[in-house]
Amino acid sequence: MLTVPAMFRPTFYHNAAVVVSALIRCGAQCLDDCYRTVRGKTRKGGSITVLHTHGRHGPYHPHRHLIAPSGGDDAQGARWEPLQYLPSELLRRTWQWHLWRMVRQTRATEAINQVVARCFRKYPNGLGTNGHKGKVPSQSQSLARYGATDVVSPPLAVRRIDRYDGERVTYHYRSHRTERLEHETVTVETCIGRMVQQTVPKGCKRSRSDGVQATKTFAKVKGAMHAALAKVEGVVKGAVQLIARFT
Repeated sequence: MLTVPAMFRPTFYHNAAVVVSALIRCGAQCLDDCYRTVRGKTRKGGSITVLHTHGRHGPYHPHRHLIAPSGGDDAQGARWEPLQYLPSELLRRTWQWHLWRMVRQTRATEAINQVVARCFRKYPNGLGTNGHKGKVPSQSQSLARYGATDVVSPPLAVRRIDRYDGERVTYHYRSHRTERLEHETVTVETCIGRMVQQTVPKGCKRSRSDGVQATKTFAKVKGAMHAALAKVEGVVKGAVQLIARFT
């Protein structure tokens, strides 16, 4: 998960037509940079990205969920190289750099430069990311289901609404911070506002496939991926079968 710090969220909301679309693209560039740094040479990875614009209790919180392969191919798509690890510190710093560059390019104002400088001072070690190494294929399949749910589900499901008295709405959610079930009561206007603000601009897609996950590219490198993954089958057990299922 690649997230956006709180001080930038108003900028994203008020300029969603240009910033949100750019956000969903720059994550793929971030991963390619990480792959190149770890391997010491250019390697094209890939990702399936889902844009999520709200937190569990409703406020505007744009972030990206990515499912990425453990490796990348060369420029010709002839050789696939597995990647067994991705340092979290490298991912945090690389995501910070790409996010700041994207914001400066899309909103080139002095006010934005000041916010970027302030945010860099607040997060000197990079922005928070959440990466999981899971078993293949079981957990990767659950990740795919989770991402698909994000695309079609509303910010607040009806089953989470506990009470409505005509003026206030009470609903529950499971907090990331406490891992407990929390309840929140807000006015009807606030509740409606939290739902409406999750509408993405016209033409902005909530899901995107980049790199080797793109349909045309995957068709070219599929053979190389199968051959490489077969060699490390003991380390990444079941990966070949998982790829075959989705081809």
